[in-house]
Amino acid sequence: MRTFVTVLAGLAVIYFGTTGRSEEDGRGVSGGLVVLALLAALLVWHLTRPGDKTVK
Repeated sequence: MRTFVTVLAGLAVIYFGTTGRSEEDGRGVSGGLVVLALLAALLVWHLTRPGDKTVK
């Protein structure tokens, strides 16, 4: 589940980053967008890690 959410976050950043571009900017995915998607995925991976505390 954690992996699915992480990949989904990265793909969402790429999707929303490419849909708002005009024709003058060109088509495709830029390097900066890939880095931003990777950072978003790493943030989701970090925030969804399981806790160390057990409930008693």
